[in-house]
Amino acid sequence: MAMRKIADYPVKGMKVLLRVDLNCPVKDGKIIGDTRIRAHAGTIKELSDRGARVVILSHQGRRGREDFMSLEQHTKALHHLIKRDIIYVDDVVGERARKAVTNLRDGEILVLDNVRHLKCETEHPIGEGELVFHLAPLADYYVLDALSVAHRKHSSVVGFARHMPCFAGDILASELEAVDQVRHGKDVTFIFGGSKVEDSFAVMKKWLADGRAREVLVGGALSVLFLYASGNDVGDSLGYLKDSKLMDKVPEAKELLDKFDGKIVLPIDVALSIDMQRHESDAQSIRKGQIWDIGPKTILRYKEIINNSHCIVMNGPAGVYELDDFSLGTRALLETVANSDAFSLLGGGHTISAIERFGLDKAHFGYVSLSGKALIEYLCGQTLPGIAALDDNETRFPMGKPAKGAAPRKPPEC
Repeated sequence: MAMRKIADYPVKGMKVLLRVDLNCPVKDGKIIGDTRIRAHAGTIKELSDRGARVVILSHQGRRGREDFMSLEQHTKALHHLIKRDIIYVDDVVGERARKAVTNLRDGEILVLDNVRHLKCETEHPIGEGELVFHLAPLADYYVLDALSVAHRKHSSVVGFARHMPCFAGDILASELEAVDQVRHGKDVTFIFGGSKVEDSFAVMKKWLADGRAREVLVGGALSVLFLYASGNDVGDSLGYLKDSKLMDKVPEAKELLDKFDGKIVLPIDVALSIDMQRHESDAQSIRKGQIWDIGPKTILRYKEIINNSHCIVMNGPAGVYELDDFSLGTRALLETVANSDAFSLLGGGHTISAIERFGLDKAHFGYVSLSGKALIEYLCGQTLPGIAALDDNETRFPMGKPAKGAAPRKPPEC
């Protein structure tokens, strides 16, 4: 998808609102796993190096949950990565925040607090509210740099598009290019694991019905559901299906298996957890234990399919990869994808965590996306509000591509 990129425009002296996704897992009040922070650090540093006055907008967690917290720790992590001073204000649109934005100098970086402290961020009917009301008049440009939030009609994602020139950041642009390479292709092999069944079903229905999916390999909780739907005993994993309410998805899983016979590839053997120990079992011989990984026969079968694929999409682990005894399937599939000649697109938080846990070089994959839900929706051909807002903005604020070194046109008053 061709879209206006901030990399193509001079930014020196311009106040740039940069919407990134610094959202991290949280444990005991501390952020853990800084994958997204490290990814966005490059865009932030580049804008600063080019003389922009960078104002970072992001969120952490959801209101009412344990991971809902300020961005102070994230700011410290950015400081460590970028190796320069970063201003942090525990305010979003109040007087201290507005004063900090106004006083920024060329190259300085400011992190405002969690945008979800504002109810208007998630609840404003047209995605504007006080966030846009207070910050739009202070800024020159807006940059969206996270596909992972582009599926939300939140103020910090879509609201500024009506008030100033907007652009895609480096991360967003590269993600869209990678996903479009898959979206416009055919004969794609999908590898789905994890527990987000609805997301996997949505892709299957779209791509299998269009005849563009070569095969869908399943693992994780998804494989438990499909094995049960195909008539297999799933041992003690039946309790998991009931507790997680996945039993409601059994009729839909049966329908998919019947409709796309042979296209959805199920494990032929699994690894069962019995007293936390790994026990191999053929899929048709399961009597007790929980299914926590795919088995060695399935690994060989999946590897053969991967090695004969031209394009691969992987989302979700094949098992409980956090435990060494049950990480074999996930590791084997990731290593095979990394070593294959196919273009590969990987997404989802657990997939990224597994790559890091196994010490795999992301450069060996086609593209590792920071997105989960947004990636799935985009693969299914849905219009993402954040992307639609950028497209509409080019019509509202036509600028063209300036000549090298040319001064950009100032936006109109907001």
